[in-house]
Amino acid sequence: MPDAPALLSTTSIAKSYGPVVALRSVDFTVRPGETHALLGANGAGKSTLVKILAGVQSADSGQVFVNGQPVDFPAPLDAMTAGIATVFQDPALIPHLTVSENLRLSSIAPAKFVEWLGWFDLADLDLNALVQELPLDTLRMVDLARAVARDPQVLLLDEITAALTADQAERVFALLAYWKGLGRSAVLITHRLAEVMRVCDRATILRDGRNVALIETASVNERQLVEAMLGAPVKPVAQESRETGNAGQGQNALEARGLTSRHLVQDVSFAVKSGEILGVVALEGQGQERLFELLSGERQPSAGEILVGGKSRHFRSPYDAVRDGVVLVPGDRLLALLPSLPVRENLAVPIFNHIRRWLGIPQDEPQRVAKAIDRLSIDTRAASQVRRLSGGNQQKVVIGRWLVAGFRTLLCFDPTRGIDIQTKREIYALLRELAANGAAILLYTSELAEIPLVCDRVIVIHAGRVVDEQAAATATESSLLTAAHGLEVAV
Repeated sequence: MPDAPALLSTTSIAKSYGPVVALRSVDFTVRPGETHALLGANGAGKSTLVKILAGVQSADSGQVFVNGQPVDFPAPLDAMTAGIATVFQDPALIPHLTVSENLRLSSIAPAKFVEWLGWFDLADLDLNALVQELPLDTLRMVDLARAVARDPQVLLLDEITAALTADQAERVFALLAYWKGLGRSAVLITHRLAEVMRVCDRATILRDGRNVALIETASVNERQLVEAMLGAPVKPVAQESRETGNAGQGQNALEARGLTSRHLVQDVSFAVKSGEILGVVALEGQGQERLFELLSGERQPSAGEILVGGKSRHFRSPYDAVRDGVVLVPGDRLLALLPSLPVRENLAVPIFNHIRRWLGIPQDEPQRVAKAIDRLSIDTRAASQVRRLSGGNQQKVVIGRWLVAGFRTLLCFDPTRGIDIQTKREIYALLRELAANGAAILLYTSELAEIPLVCDRVIVIHAGRVVDEQAAATATESSLLTAAHGLEVAV
């Protein structure tokens, strides 16, 4: 509907946080009956624009329009009243309350909410369950059901599929198609460009706080979208990710033998060598999270053993694992950060853990931190509080602290989830460089396209067991998904 009036639009929106300019005169238009992608690298201003449209923050200047009429959203309730419902990247639910109690705070009709839970295949969800006890993917769907139960005109979805399984993502896509059929609209922030090409009609691209392109998705391919986001031609990822090479793999750095933890992990055995990146693929809830918890010392196995450098180890806590050089980059980066502290202190945390009172702070601590910031190109404009960084820069801080402290084996749980394509490339290159220098890396990823780009081998987990192993270079999405569903892969 090219001539339809805008359902939601902005003109000249600007927003700064002290010296950090997040948005610079952004114009944005959403038509009725379209799914509109909002794209850009981390720090481009996407989430800031969404917060302004949702009434969470106020713009410094510019105007928001709904159905062509100027509006002002001093609070989120004003945006909701105007027909705008938002699902943020982090679930907007109170952890120590039940689902039902959160629902009452939202003033949403329970019957409507439960109806949408059924749409998302969550009809059996216990509404008396505490939010903090539910997995992240369930929380995202609960948040989405709560948003659509408001019957809004516009849905703002910030990285809605980043923590979802493939089946859950399909339900979201079905919702978007249904929403368009009603003449309503959705704004989708995602770093998964295949989703943009599949479900979005148009894409607005932000760069450095400015809108730099408005693209009809039917007229471009993924590479052209990336080039518009980065402002430069894109080098093939496969070539870029392997340029550092691998000087050769050494002895087993980390080995699991018969690891078992209740029904979640059952008799898992594998080894990752020095200089190797071993990928892990699994559908949601197949035991991969528990496996990483066992290897990082967060939990203890009920059977089996962990070997580091060929020697059996019993990790009673993550501190024991860190002492043996086994460190974790968790799936939820916010759990690993001290959000109100500066970048420097977040990077230096492992150093302080090793300080003895009579030794004091290492003299080279500032140099080590500065080197990590430079190596990872961490944006420090908002360095006073790490929570003010973009998601990609926060992830760089989580990884960077282990560059500061040193390690031998890096456990990475979905490290590129919800971050932009440029930051993903930087992390791919860093992991290959670390492996080339002798580090052992175990990498779980929910994005199967990453496996041949980054890994040397890949193991597939189904129902808590290792059911397949493939060479990463020849692994395909089809072969990995087949194994992940517990089916035999054709040779």
